[in-house]
Amino acid sequence: MSSSKLLQPSQQQNNDGEERKVGIEIEFGNLQLQQATDVLITFLKQRCEECEQSAKGRYEHVISGDSAGDWIIEFDYDYLKKIGREELQDNWRDSAEKSLAWVAEAVVPVEIVSPPLPLSRISEVEELLVDLRKAGAKGSSDSLAYAFGLQLNPELPKLDADTITAHLKSFLCLYDWLLKEIDPDISRRVSNYIDPFPKEYLELILDSSYWPSLETLIDDYLRHNPTRNRALDMLPLFRHLDEERVLAKVNDSLIKARPTFHYRLPGCEVHRNDWGLFSVWNNWVRVEQLAENRELLNEVSEEYRIEIKKMFSGFSDNWQTYLVNQVIPELARGSEAHL
Repeated sequence: MSSSKLLQPSQQQNNDGEERKVGIEIEFGNLQLQQATDVLITFLKQRCEECEQSAKGRYEHVISGDSAGDWIIEFDYDYLKKIGREELQDNWRDSAEKSLAWVAEAVVPVEIVSPPLPLSRISEVEELLVDLRKAGAKGSSDSLAYAFGLQLNPELPKLDADTITAHLKSFLCLYDWLLKEIDPDISRRVSNYIDPFPKEYLELILDSSYWPSLETLIDDYLRHNPTRNRALDMLPLFRHLDEERVLAKVNDSLIKARPTFHYRLPGCEVHRNDWGLFSVWNNWVRVEQLAENRELLNEVSEEYRIEIKKMFSGFSDNWQTYLVNQVIPELARGSEAHL
């Protein structure tokens, strides 16, 4: 279990020299949309001079008034949201829509999407999770029908190819450790939301000589990963950097261009008292720390590249032991030295 104290990454500023931001997406069940909206409004009223609720449709609410931007809270089902934006024409359509919403509520989450929050404010989300828990929100492991996540969209400190490549290498090296730490429930494991990266891509990117140009990095990624369904989805970042290149290979309207990683691996366990944002964020900080330590990153990348060539190596206890006993403690010591 990670410490309940939120770790701070060493790189606090973005490419423009401003405080880095993080967008956070929280999926949960067992609360109706308006119930969850009321929890969010109560939470935001403590931080905004004036909060105002509006709606894009019957299943999409917007809470404005936060200096960071609008908070979105919605029923995470695109077809139902589309219906909810239309005017009801007759009683039959009204009845059909209500029936569809009733069925969907059993498996489809309500989702809260924060605006890009400065690093100095992300601890506030811990309080929101507590409020949701008290209101009765349930997370992924509460039901086999749930596959809910808590996703992070951390802004990059720099947008150059080397910085992006280093973080990708780091994430891939730590993936098995992250998976064990997070321990997603069965419903999330069998979904395709967090598919691992293919072995061929691992062998390519973990080569110590692989420090490509931005164009080559994007092309290689798209060739091996033309999908949003990766535990670390790079498509929003790559679309932000080179929209034409990405859309030529992946035509998906759900890819939103932004200068962030899209970390999709963690589930949401909002109903558990021993779980919180710290459970997700602190693991991500380890990824950033390894990315910043080029000497250690090259060493770990080469070790993992050798390991994955062995049969079933990606799931071996030896690799976990190496990460837990050598790599993570070294990152933790580096974090303490930084403080």
